[in-house]
Amino acid sequence: MDRDRLILGLAAVFTGLSVLLVVLSFVYSLFLLIVAVPFGATAYFMWYHASGRMEARTRARARGARRASDGGLGAGEGARGGFSAQARQARARANAREGRGFGAAGAAGAGQAGQRRYAPSTTQGPTPEEAYRTLDLDPGADTDAVRSAYREKVKQVHPDTDSGSEEAFKEVNRAYETLTE
Repeated sequence: MDRDRLILGLAAVFTGLSVLLVVLSFVYSLFLLIVAVPFGATAYFMWYHASGRMEARTRARARGARRASDGGLGAGEGARGGFSAQARQARARANAREGRGFGAAGAAGAGQAGQRRYAPSTTQGPTPEEAYRTLDLDPGADTDAVRSAYREKVKQVHPDTDSGSEEAFKEVNRAYETLTE
């Protein structure tokens, strides 16, 4: 992701500035050490965000808070407190219909250590045949045809236009994602 690279680049700049200020504080004045601390903290939080660890921790806390507010075992939860595979799939399908969430993997896969989610999973998106139909294309159309059909369709169904619809817009976007992956 370009955004993550930008954030990591900025974190590197802040790290460099904080190192420079620490060195200068020992050479000139210890006051510069106080100035270096916010730069170092900013660099750390930017790296923490770009690495995906902040998102994983936030999701884990939200899951824990949700379980605590449900009183432990909620509807569809097993004896160990985890949702069954069927319950997770049903929730993922409901989230996909409403245009939110991470698809079949759900939020459960987002918090696993060492794994980074770059984009929502589109496993619950339309099949390629449905995607071609949504974009009014013949199956097997080339990438340029898909791109131009997508652009034309988006102009028609964009929510900011008079005849636009948010649901149709999301459907066109999901179809385009399916065909370009």
